[in-house]
Amino acid sequence: MNKLVVFFLIICSLNACAQHHKQNTETLSAVNIITANTVLLNNHKGLIPLLNLEKLDIASVNLGFSFQSAFDSLLNKYTKISSFSSSNYKNSTTLNDLEDDLKYYNTVIVTLPTSASNDTRNMNFITSLVKSKQVIIALFGDGGGLTAFNAVQSPIIWTDQNNALSAEILPQVIFGGVGVEKKLAASFSTKYLAGSGFNTTSIRLKYTLPEDAGINEDNLLSIDAIAMEAIKSQATPGAVVLVAKDGKVIFNKAYGNHTYLNGLTEKVTDIFDLASLTKTTATTPTVMRLFEEGKLNLDTNIGAYIPKARELPMNAITVKEVMLHQAGFIPYIPFQDYITTADYSRDSSASFPTKVADNYFIRKNYFREVMWPKMLNAPIRTRGTYVYSDISMYVIKDIVERVSGLPLNQYVVNNFYCPLGMQTAGYLPRKRFTKDQIIPTEQDTYFRKTLLEGYVHDQGAALVGGVSGHAGLFSSANDLAIIYQMLLNKGSYGGTQYFKPQTVDMFTNRHSAVSRRGLGFDRRDPDVSKHYPSELASDQTYGHTGYTGTCVWVDPSRGLVYVFLSNRVNPKVTDKLNNLKIRARIQDVINKAIDQGKK
Repeated sequence: MNKLVVFFLIICSLNACAQHHKQNTETLSAVNIITANTVLLNNHKGLIPLLNLEKLDIASVNLGFSFQSAFDSLLNKYTKISSFSSSNYKNSTTLNDLEDDLKYYNTVIVTLPTSASNDTRNMNFITSLVKSKQVIIALFGDGGGLTAFNAVQSPIIWTDQNNALSAEILPQVIFGGVGVEKKLAASFSTKYLAGSGFNTTSIRLKYTLPEDAGINEDNLLSIDAIAMEAIKSQATPGAVVLVAKDGKVIFNKAYGNHTYLNGLTEKVTDIFDLASLTKTTATTPTVMRLFEEGKLNLDTNIGAYIPKARELPMNAITVKEVMLHQAGFIPYIPFQDYITTADYSRDSSASFPTKVADNYFIRKNYFREVMWPKMLNAPIRTRGTYVYSDISMYVIKDIVERVSGLPLNQYVVNNFYCPLGMQTAGYLPRKRFTKDQIIPTEQDTYFRKTLLEGYVHDQGAALVGGVSGHAGLFSSANDLAIIYQMLLNKGSYGGTQYFKPQTVDMFTNRHSAVSRRGLGFDRRDPDVSKHYPSELASDQTYGHTGYTGTCVWVDPSRGLVYVFLSNRVNPKVTDKLNNLKIRARIQDVINKAIDQGKK
């Protein structure tokens, strides 16, 4: 392998830094050679690629592999992995303590160089482990090391390369980001004979270089300048941009800091308040699933699902009208303006159980007694015309929870996020993550009187405890790429069909003569003079934006998933992100780069 390429691989992982076209081409050539020569053995039971992630508790165990951090980093893009290393158990002649620490995991991925197979301690550990666990062995180095595994029935993924690049390929084979078909070219033992090997196909996102998707990375470099312009102009303290083309993540970078003052550097794994992306990432998929199951009819009226609506003007409005924002609801109700000193407390208690932010608790039944009646009795003024309304998704949330019998936050985790391998996506992130992993939003000086860190920015969603149909969801960029790639795949991802293709088409296509909208999803504006969501977006483009400075757009004509996350509301709300057209300009850089790659 070219020494320049190897040196480059050691200092820079596939997605960690900007590279230029010539060097990318060399690196990609090395990637393809390693991939083409990676062999999967002992896969008789079809364990690889891993399926049904919601049933797996996975540990990664390093038995002397030098590039474990790169290996584990790639594993963690697919699902949550806990890392262990034999180097932490040096004081024992066995690895029994390590095996004991793995008792809560049902799947263990073991990495080792072939030289480590000469260590009796390692082989005794593996021999014992396979008796009670689902084990996968990632083996790096000379094929002669395979002879040590003659008695092992667990899948072995073997490459003769022991370097940083092979450390980023084998995890993708395990999860189906990369497929393999190579067979052993020579016999290494009576078990591992020439011609041995299993084929797999790609079923999940691949993490690679732009050139792997036919794009010259030089044509994407202006994304950096646009993102830095946003930060310099104080349109947002920081941002994360992710681009997936044809099921391949080819660009994922973080810019700036969490806030202008605190100095925490933005990371691609950071978790953002998605604002209205909640509508298409949580609420609408739930509607889609219940619709497919025949439990929810889009042409049925609201009153059929919500008893309290039956004597009110909204009774006759259909679910479809609500999803299209044509129900006639007013845009929003400023619930925070109705709060009295008797409605909240700075301490929690049985009377004030709902946490709205740090040191802010709303009284029991506030939603039922104040918020819900105001929404149910709000005037219906514009039915049949397009008026974007957050009240729509309060209503849809109530309907889907009644139909499913589960809270919305629990439903989406059980049915989508866990099976898809999404680790950060969900409501109430402060219950699951530390503050330094979550991007702060507004310095709220008028309502909660605190910096909002991991509590939803939207006031109405906050007052219902952080779980709402229109806002409240938090996520990293990678998790969003996963679920929107599933939609781009017409409902299929990771070996599971989450939706029928016709259901995805139905909800993402335009349904209205009076707006550009799909069912829940936003779409490109047919009035091309508006350049929404961007000048070069195709008429197939669908997705959504979020008030906090977020967006996801899917363009089936280009095989594109584009994710932009920011916190433009920090320290206070500003329209600079919109006025500078930051999201749209980055989207057009991507669109242009894809189109140039087709020529």
